[in-house]
Amino acid sequence: MSEATVADTRRLNSKPQDLTDAYGPPSNFLEIDVYDPQTIGVGRNRFTTYEVRMKTNLPIFKLKESCVRRRYSDFEWLKNELERDSKIVVPPLPGKALKRQLPFRGDEGIFEESFIEERRAGLEQFINRIAGHPLAQNERCLHMFLQDESIDRNYIPGKV
Repeated sequence: MSEATVADTRRLNSKPQDLTDAYGPPSNFLEIDVYDPQTIGVGRNRFTTYEVRMKTNLPIFKLKESCVRRRYSDFEWLKNELERDSKIVVPPLPGKALKRQLPFRGDEGIFEESFIEERRAGLEQFINRIAGHPLAQNERCLHMFLQDESIDRNYIPGKV
């Protein structure tokens, strides 16, 4: 057996990590928090909004930090846009909680604190899973959702 056919199994030489490498900013990061739920309105016009805060150093995003308020229906819009126009498998949203919206309930229904917190956590998981997907990061609807104050539902779908 000749020397040329044997695989080279030596370790690659790497430089030792110093403190600036270990504790410096990560090379690429995308952090998205959904927090500060606020219930607005009365009666049938009552709804809850959530603050969506994003920090990143990924070059594909024009803003490195943004903070916008979104309703559950805005998350539904994003999910529908991605399912229609992208090639990714879109994760499910937290449930719509139709039984909690029935009249004559003894509790606050969808405006109960425990439900709002459960939904907030589900929405945060949903948006982080989507935004972490490299193909979704190219979609114009995701950028609009995360960075524009209001969503233009008449936008032209496409890539950034």
